[in-house]
Amino acid sequence: MNEDLLARIAVALERLAPSPPESADPLGHPAYVWREGVLQAARAFAPLPLDLLEGMDAQRDAVVGNLRRLADGLPAHDVLLWGARGTGKSALVKAGVGAVQAEGGALALVEVAGDALASLPRLFATLADVPRSFALFIDDLGFGEASEAPRLLRSMLEGGAEARPGNTRLHVTANRRHIVPRDLSENDPVNPRDVADDKLALADRFGLSLGFHVVDQPTYVAIVEGYARAYGLTVEPSEAISWATQRGGRSGRVAWQYVVELAGRQGKRL
Repeated sequence: MNEDLLARIAVALERLAPSPPESADPLGHPAYVWREGVLQAARAFAPLPLDLLEGMDAQRDAVVGNLRRLADGLPAHDVLLWGARGTGKSALVKAGVGAVQAEGGALALVEVAGDALASLPRLFATLADVPRSFALFIDDLGFGEASEAPRLLRSMLEGGAEARPGNTRLHVTANRRHIVPRDLSENDPVNPRDVADDKLALADRFGLSLGFHVVDQPTYVAIVEGYARAYGLTVEPSEAISWATQRGGRSGRVAWQYVVELAGRQGKRL
């Protein structure tokens, strides 16, 4: 077999099984995605300004204060943000990181998918010696009844052989405080009480646990009006309320969806 044929075969095989992507410079970007076992720079990291996050002053102060300590190399907590959907949990993590970066803090966000928890030790090893701090962001965490993820994550949070390095802290969002399904019963299979105990023990490992609740009508309107001021939009509160009613509830997410609608109508870019 001649060398030219071998070269063509090698090229064809490379197309079928491309090389894994190279890891991005951990000092070169404001945000990353942990994917396929490597750091990849986030294509667009545009967190909201903190002052647009209405109705969560206590949570905002706690998250930002903790992120500042992390960026400064001081003791900082792993954070669990739990509560109703669309109440700004994810937005607050991103906005907090953006605010600390704007202050000059040596901090970056790394988003980790819930199904990539088993690869966290590799991520910890990748980041451990980097002269920068990292907020590892796991959004909308939930577990099936037979999942091993609670034990895995719990050991990383505290006391395990693969505990995370000092320059990384987990920031996890979930819809329930204890990450336990409401329909869990004593008669469920797979030792349901053991499953529940694992998940409760996991929640207890977070040094900072912050609740987020459905916003009332004045707060919802204030969120809409804050966005409107920031983007130069004209808003009618009664229409904003009607928009939320049609969608079955008030939240920061619903407020943003209404603002997107307004901006489109009024020919404004967001």
